[in-house]
Amino acid sequence: MALTEAQRNSLIDLCFSAKEKAYAPYSKFRVGCSLLTTDGELFTGCNVENASFGGTVCAERVAILKAVSEGKTKFAALAITCDMTDRFVSPCGMCRQVIVEFSIDIPIFLVKPDKTYQEHNIKDLLPLAFTPIALQTFQQQASS
Repeated sequence: MALTEAQRNSLIDLCFSAKEKAYAPYSKFRVGCSLLTTDGELFTGCNVENASFGGTVCAERVAILKAVSEGKTKFAALAITCDMTDRFVSPCGMCRQVIVEFSIDIPIFLVKPDKTYQEHNIKDLLPLAFTPIALQTFQQQASS
């Protein structure tokens, strides 16, 4: 699904709105994410830190889990922003794995505070990904 300029702009604007809701009292590293489904719905997420650190959830996973909990599992694009001005910040490894669970070919916009962005694809950010297809192939081989 090719994004329109309006869809991309909405996606970028929404990731900034989501960042404002981040709960990051320990790291002060606020992240916002917006997610567009293939049927045009938008979901947002922010990072939510926890004193135990291991209980922290990244913005990308929050957005994806919100969408999945509403029955949406087909995604068209994702945008991420944080407060870093000197570089583009990409999803962590765990978030990349969660993204690829639902889409092996999705554009990801990495957005700086000044709204400049880079567009990447999950297949480039997570080459040789372990995907549901790998499990299906294994299960088919195991049952032969």
